[in-house]
Order: sequence, then C-alpha cells, then structure tokens
Amino acid sequence: MEAAATRTTAASITNPRYAASCRTVDVSPIAAHWRFVRISAKFGGRMRRLTIFLASWGYTGYAPFASGTVGTLAAIPFFWLFARIQNPTVAVAGCTVAIALACWVAGNAEKSLGEHDSGIIVIDEVVGYLAATLLLPPTWTVTIVAFFAFRAFDVWKPFPAAYFDSQVEGGMGVVLDDVVAGLYANLFTRVVLMLIEQFRG
Repeated sequence: MEAAATRTTAASITNPRYAASCRTVDVSPIAAHWRFVRISAKFGGRMRRLTIFLASWGYTGYAPFASGTVGTLAAIPFFWLFARIQNPTVAVAGCTVAIALACWVAGNAEKSLGEHDSGIIVIDEVVGYLAATLLLPPTWTVTIVAFFAFRAFDVWKPFPAAYFDSQVEGGMGVVLDDVVAGLYANLFTRVVLMLIEQFRG
C-alpha cells in the first residue's frame, strides 16, 4: 500500500496531466456564491445597456437639445410599420402591449440613470406618438398633423396628463402622460382630417 501511494505521488509530480486530473474542483458554497455574483453582474450590465438603448429609442434621447422632439421624429418609422396592421383589435392590443412595455423600460431606466423622467428617456414619446396615430392611415398629412398636435398636447398636458406627470411615480408616471397627450392628438388629427375632407368636398 505504501509503495503504491509512493508511485502515485511520483506519477503526479512527473506527469503534469495526471496531476491536473487529480485536482479537485472547488464547489464550496462561497465559491458558488461568487460565481453567481459574477454572472449576475455580467447579465445585469447587459440588461442595463439594453434598457437604456430601448428607453432612449436607439440613443436618440442623447440628442443635445429637444430630445423629446427628436424621439418623436424617430417614432415616425415605427408608426408607418405599425400602421400595416389592418385588424383594429390587433392594433389596439399591440399598442396596449407597447405602452405596458414602455412603462417597464422607463421605470428600469430611471433606476439606472438615477433621475426621474430623464430627458434621455424618450420611449414615452414613442408610444405617445403611437397613440396619436392609432388606427389612422399612414399618410403624410396624418404624420405631420399628429406630430405637431402630439408635441403641443405633450407640452400642454391636459387632464389627466398633468396628474400622471406630477403624481404618479415610476415608469407609469413617465409614460402615461404622453399616452394621454397622444389620445388628445389622435382626436385632434381626426377632426383636422374631417375638415380637410369637407373643404375638398
């Protein structure tokens, strides 16, 4: 037995591969914990970057001035794409899902940026403009009228937009005031379209 143990020790010294195969893997709770921490930090960093990317709508929120207006302009292609949905029920459901997702993204972006309703966050303008153009045809008239109407109502903040903006915290407070402004803009745009049709008739 003693001779065999001696041979095994000698083999481990003279043969590095054998020695490596004899090493034990550290599976202690402390090692497992720190491995989990490293993986979580790596995953958390990626999620933070993705959240900021979505919240700033492809980093358009980093525009040096009028980031909300720039974000709304960047939402126009999204409206044209979204307008391809022909079924009104599907379109309303899709808009609702987009608003819920925007609330979640904006809330997490606030935590990452450490600032309530940061100017970098423009996903609220994106879904607000989506509400402003919901179930409307993707024409240049609709695109332009809805854009200016939405920006005006977003600044004005008619009831209950001002309530959501000042009284509701988190992502819902960031997003829902823009959604309300968008719905007002949607109605305004429809009235303008009716007046244009009457004038042409």
